[in-house]
Amino acid sequence: MANVSIKFNGKEFLLSCEDGQEEHLEELLIQINQKFNNLKNDLGNLGENKLLLITAVKVMDEYYETYKKVEQKKKELKNLSDKFRELKSLIYDYKDKKEQEINKLNENLLEIKDQIEINKRNYEKLIDEAADEITSFVEKTNLKNLS
Repeated sequence: MANVSIKFNGKEFLLSCEDGQEEHLEELLIQINQKFNNLKNDLGNLGENKLLLITAVKVMDEYYETYKKVEQKKKELKNLSDKFRELKSLIYDYKDKKEQEINKLNENLLEIKDQIEINKRNYEKLIDEAADEITSFVEKTNLKNLS
């Protein structure tokens, strides 16, 4: 344990704290001393005990207001976090649906390509058959004309 010598309201005090916390304790006591002296200047000398009580109430009030703000910010952060999770879930759902749509479109594209290939073969077959019939017709006509 470390010891810190401080001056409060014109009196010397020796306080103990954990090693390494001396500077922090001194900073806290400077703040308390300032509040005490400000109240003493504002309210006059009401007596040390009453001024100490009012100082403690003021410090506690500041602490409580800060605590309420921190709690409010925690709630806001939780709400934001919940909304973020919900949004993230919606994004993943949307992504999954779009991937399904893309897969379906790819399947349709393959079916269309297959149908085009079938139609192409049928068309080429029809052209070949028509060409053969025309050739046969021309040959028959030529034979009739020759005879």
